[in-house]
Amino acid sequence: MPSGTSKNDDKATAAKSAKALQAAKSRSGGARKGSQASVVKQRTIPWVTIAAAFVVVLLVAGIAVALVPKFQSKAAADKFVPSAANPDPSTSIDGVVSMTYSAGVHVTGTQRVNYDQSPPFGGPHDQIWATCNGVVYPNALRSENAVHSLEHGAVWITYNPDDLTADQVTTLASKVENKPFLLMSPYPGLDQPLSLQGWGRQLKLTDPTDKRIGEFISAVRGNQSIYPEPGATCDTSSPTLFDPTNPPPADSGPVPADAVQMDGTGAASVGGAASAEPSPVAPSAGGTVPTGAAVPTAAAPTS
Repeated sequence: MPSGTSKNDDKATAAKSAKALQAAKSRSGGARKGSQASVVKQRTIPWVTIAAAFVVVLLVAGIAVALVPKFQSKAAADKFVPSAANPDPSTSIDGVVSMTYSAGVHVTGTQRVNYDQSPPFGGPHDQIWATCNGVVYPNALRSENAVHSLEHGAVWITYNPDDLTADQVTTLASKVENKPFLLMSPYPGLDQPLSLQGWGRQLKLTDPTDKRIGEFISAVRGNQSIYPEPGATCDTSSPTLFDPTNPPPADSGPVPADAVQMDGTGAASVGGAASAEPSPVAPSAGGTVPTGAAVPTAAAPTS
C-alpha cells in the first residue's frame, strides 16, 4: 500500500509541476507579447508631422530662393549710393564712360544737335525735357529732349530693339516703370544691346540682368554732384510742354549741315531768355499748373 500511495503522490506532484510550468510559459509569453506590442507602439513613425515639417521647409526654401537674390542685389546697389565720402560712386563701376559737358545750352524744337556720342549723354539740348518719372516709351525719343532730362538728374535707359527679346525688354522695363527720374526708350542702331545715360556718364552693356544696371542707377540718378540742375523736376505736367503719350518724333536721317555743334555753335540762343526753360511756378489754388509753365522743383529721387 505505501508503495501505491507513493506512486500516486509522484503523479500528483508531476501534474502540479506540469501545470505550474504551463502557467509560467503562459505568463512569459504574455509578457513577451506585451513587450513586443510596446516596442511596436514606440516605433510608430509620425508621418503626418514629418510631412507637415517637410512642406514648411519647402515653403521657406522657396521664399528664400525668391527673395534672397533681390535683397542681395539691393544691398549691392546700395553700396553705390552717393555720400559725402564718395560723391561719385560711378567711377568705380566697370565700363562707365565719363565726360564733361557745359549745361544750359538750349535749342529750338526744330533744331538738331550734332552729338559726339550715341546715345548722347550731355551737351546742347531742347529747352523742354522729356517726361522722366518712370516712363517706358514704346518708340524712340528725340535725343534733344532726352538729354535735357539728364540735365535734371534722370537716367535714360536705351536699348537696341534688334538685339533684345520681348522678355528682355520687359525685364529692363521693370527697372524703370513708375520709378522717379528714370525713362526708357528703344534706340535703333545702338552699337550694344543696351546703354544707360546720366549727365556726363554712360554705361553700355549686353545683358539686361547685369548687376551694373542697378549700380549705375544708384550712383548717377539724382546725384547732385554730377548733374547741373539740382532740384529740377522730371514732370512736364501739361502736354503743352511735353506729352509722353505723343512725344516729338526721334531724329532720323543724316545730321544736317546747320545742326547745332557741341560747343553751342548754331544754337538759336545760348543761355539767353529765348533759350531758357520755363521757370518753375507753384500750383494755383485749384492745384493745377498754368498752361506753359513748369511744375515746382522736385527733390532728389528716393526710390
